[in-house]
Amino acid sequence: MKGEPRMGDLLTSNPVIELEGDEFWPLSGKPFFDVVLTKTNIKRLYQLVVPGKFSATLPSCSIPTVLIFRGKNWEMIYHGSSSHKRLDNWRAFAVDNNLKVGDACVFEQLECSSTRLVFRVQILRGDISSEFLDKLGGDNVDAPIVLE
Repeated sequence: MKGEPRMGDLLTSNPVIELEGDEFWPLSGKPFFDVVLTKTNIKRLYQLVVPGKFSATLPSCSIPTVLIFRGKNWEMIYHGSSSHKRLDNWRAFAVDNNLKVGDACVFEQLECSSTRLVFRVQILRGDISSEFLDKLGGDNVDAPIVLE
């Protein structure tokens, strides 16, 4: 589409971002958000909606975005012009990193400019018992899971 960022332009016009080191690190004090993954995030739809409080700080337009995990980059587009601000092309990241319902991702914002967003991601494996997986179905992600 005319005027929208193209995926191939994202890293070819900018140097590749590489971060070496461990999979986990202390947060740097930069803005971040976290998401506990539900079926909606990792099945059929592969939608990742940015939480409302955090999305208010992001651009209200479509912008190229890079997720970084274990020294590898995934290109996608952040859509900030809709009522549910989201990351498109999130599926490749989810599949490549074997994300499952109950895992959590922490997205630390490294860069936010008029030309791109960059997030460093930490993945926290949930390993939630199958007994509770249906309660994380995506119908009401804000509802607590009650353990009896």
